[in-house]
Amino acid sequence: MQTEYTAWHSPSLGQNMEIKVYGHGGRDLLVFPTSGGRFFEYEDFGMIQALSPFLEEGRLRLFAVDSVDRQSWLNGQASTLEKVARHEAYERYVLEEVLPFIGSSPIEGKRVSVTGCSLGAYHAANIFFRHPGRFEAVIGLSGLYGLGFSLGEDLGDGAYFHSPLHYLPGLEDPWFLERYRESRIVLCAGQGAWEEESIRETLEMKAILENKAVPAWVDLWGTDVSHDWNWWQRQMPYFLGSLGY
Repeated sequence: MQTEYTAWHSPSLGQNMEIKVYGHGGRDLLVFPTSGGRFFEYEDFGMIQALSPFLEEGRLRLFAVDSVDRQSWLNGQASTLEKVARHEAYERYVLEEVLPFIGSSPIEGKRVSVTGCSLGAYHAANIFFRHPGRFEAVIGLSGLYGLGFSLGEDLGDGAYFHSPLHYLPGLEDPWFLERYRESRIVLCAGQGAWEEESIRETLEMKAILENKAVPAWVDLWGTDVSHDWNWWQRQMPYFLGSLGY
């Protein structure tokens, strides 16, 4: 399997950021790590091995990025304003640095897919719903889609606009809604251990999207399916294959 490691000093974040690329061709998939995770976690926890047929056959090119969660939403010493500012710097890093590195251009109209597990699913969904012109699909596994885990009920200082469960219900802009409808949205959660919050927020997202007439594949797996990598290793190939990757 072809791999490439690279890093650069991010102007958006003011720090070094690392990224690893897997595969040599096909559709482009951007992967966010789990809570506070690193770019190498997708490989370390068996996801690259699980997706090896897609990568080796040239059906998929995967880009695994770092997170700055411990500087933003997981930073217990930061104010809401500081958390939002750091997250927005991270979003600029993804949009203005990572996507051009991938080769995605809003001018050329090339869009990538985006995914993540657990808190990575939050990042994937939030950037997809905020910038649907840049992404063609989102796959969220065992995700949280609001900022309650970080801020409780405090959604001031711009946090509201980074909490999909809060900003999507009031979104009426037809341009955004049409982009959602022409994209592919997959949200999945198990019904086993440690999945209670994911189930609740996944079903809330389902209701919001149905109310907007936005098609989405919302899939709840069985009561034995826990919030863990062994299940994400099964889910990700299943959904990619079902979507025609």
